[in-house]
Amino acid sequence: MENIRICCPCHFGLESVLKFEIGKIGGTDLNVLDGKITFTGDFNTVARANLCLSTAERVLIELAEFRAVTFEELFQGVKKINLERYIGEKDAFPVTGYSLNSKLHSVPDCQAIIKKAAVERLKSVYGTNWFDETGVTVQIRFSILKDKVNVYLDTSGTGLHKRGYRRNSNAAPLKETLAAGIIDLARIRPDSIVCDPFCGSGTFLIESALKAMKIAPGLGRHFIAEQWSNLGENFSKVWKEERQRALDNVDKSAKFEGYGFDADSSAVALTEENARKAGVISRIRIEKQDITKFRHPDGATVVCNPPYGERMLEIKQAEEIYGIMGDVLEHGDGKSSHIISPHEEFESFFGQKANKRRKLYNGMIKCQLFIYF
Repeated sequence: MENIRICCPCHFGLESVLKFEIGKIGGTDLNVLDGKITFTGDFNTVARANLCLSTAERVLIELAEFRAVTFEELFQGVKKINLERYIGEKDAFPVTGYSLNSKLHSVPDCQAIIKKAAVERLKSVYGTNWFDETGVTVQIRFSILKDKVNVYLDTSGTGLHKRGYRRNSNAAPLKETLAAGIIDLARIRPDSIVCDPFCGSGTFLIESALKAMKIAPGLGRHFIAEQWSNLGENFSKVWKEERQRALDNVDKSAKFEGYGFDADSSAVALTEENARKAGVISRIRIEKQDITKFRHPDGATVVCNPPYGERMLEIKQAEEIYGIMGDVLEHGDGKSSHIISPHEEFESFFGQKANKRRKLYNGMIKCQLFIYF
């Protein structure tokens, strides 16, 4: 199959983790930028990336890169793209994107120009003046950064953090892709023991189990490109091949154990429900338990996102919890902790300087991952 250029956005701070993942699935010629990685592969790589990458936000096919400071330059740049390769005469092709630090700063105007250029290109190919767009959706995405335009096709549809197991969540859950990145940084292995004393909706525990058992995070869902018809039957076969490949890679012999605790009984029930949907409930034990009762199991890695309030009283309560965590979490003899928090003074309240810190972003919230060996 032909080589194509692929782009995967990710959370800021997870670029090195995603780079390693892309290398494992066979991506080549990697280019690492802030918040995204581009690489070369074929259509099998596209399907494999959607199914297997745990830290990518979505998988995009890069169609073009050019400079534009006028709407005419934007129009002509898009009109040159071989869109008919992917977009059929009946297909829907909506346009979305963003512009930063560029002369073409109006996103609605840029969307309209790109749509018009796409229509003109496809009109000349299909010999029609009207597209009813009743077929499958082929989503066009664009980014304009410092006058450099990138045009993509979105192969994922719904963001890759939507694994399919967490249809329900509690307040302010951590995105699955960020949790998976932290799990990678914690070096979870098939025989790891993972504890989360604030399990919430169970994301850390579930992502740990998926990682340990080599279960592709996208196995429980489908992707928008699976419906594309313009690339022929071979493209459909690619998705079936890669899904079977991912299934064959599952390691049911992994000895992974997960332990989740939460003071809220509804969080305990939610973690159980989500773990069951993810197919890993047999590897995870969940109990209602306050942090003051926590005992750090031998050889266990604690991975958690402790409470952090926005109001003054909630912040004070969170700071008290950090102090209790410092008393009950143990380090040494195989025991370690990976704790994410946006609190600038976390270490002071915890009572111990981290062995290592890493800056991460939970959405737009700047956080630190505090690592204790």
